[in-house]
Amino acid sequence: MSGGAAELEARLKTYEGRAAAVAGVGKDPVNEPMIRHWCEAMGDTNAAYTGPDAVAPPTMLQAWTMGGLSGHEGRSDAYDELLGLLDEAGCTSVVATDCEQEYLRPLRPGDEITFDAVIESVSERKTTKLGTGHFVTTRMDVRANGEPAGTHRFRILKYAPARTRSKAGRPRPVVNRDNAGFWEGVGRHQLLIQRCGGCGTLRFPWLPGCGACGSPEWDTVEASGEGTVYSYVVMHHPPFPAFDPPYAVGLIELAEGVRIVSNVIGVPYDKVRIGMPVRLRFERYDEELVLPVFRAGAEGGR
Repeated sequence: MSGGAAELEARLKTYEGRAAAVAGVGKDPVNEPMIRHWCEAMGDTNAAYTGPDAVAPPTMLQAWTMGGLSGHEGRSDAYDELLGLLDEAGCTSVVATDCEQEYLRPLRPGDEITFDAVIESVSERKTTKLGTGHFVTTRMDVRANGEPAGTHRFRILKYAPARTRSKAGRPRPVVNRDNAGFWEGVGRHQLLIQRCGGCGTLRFPWLPGCGACGSPEWDTVEASGEGTVYSYVVMHHPPFPAFDPPYAVGLIELAEGVRIVSNVIGVPYDKVRIGMPVRLRFERYDEELVLPVFRAGAEGGR
């Protein structure tokens, strides 16, 4: 490591443990309309999220802390200084990489949300396919009416984009013990949906337990491949080398009733419409990577 790089890493490490946000306040209390919108988008029909004793889905934890386009006033100078230091070092691009959440108590409509955040860690210099940079992890401690409600860890990569003329390969999916069976099915050109062994509810994406009854038992059913565009976005930025924007990314409602996010192909991006029928097909992007996509306007096929 050069002297300049070592000096930079030493300076970056001094930000660990410093506040990223202090005395943050949620823009809105936990409320039923946001819960309803979330559940509709996710296709989550759990009865626990409706009615007079409703709770918010645990995975909404971060949603109640978001500042929207106007941001939050509680963000610390230290966090801005850290990002500025990385910018000066050429790490001008950013991509979110992963998050982890821990839930301490249910959130209910009317709960007032407050939070603090700390810069938990800054990694040594890492080289990725996107470029070379540093992973920055923040930990947010969320409170509801002053009581600890959960912890949200969020990790980004601040990096200097790799300079290459050749088109980069598609990013690899994150395969873990909870979803390995799904990706094994994709390798066989099968789109597998989990089915609860307790109540029979179908679920996607794959989870270790049923959101309807809590049972850890499950098996799978193979999707027929028929679906419709439930919602979609057209991606223009950021222009990752492996993709050729603009392109359409759809939330596809399968005939079985669950939804999956994937590319919509077969028609120009500006011709994709909500309600458009689509058909599953499997696209091979290189020797190792096969992904499920959905073709509109023509038969899919395998």
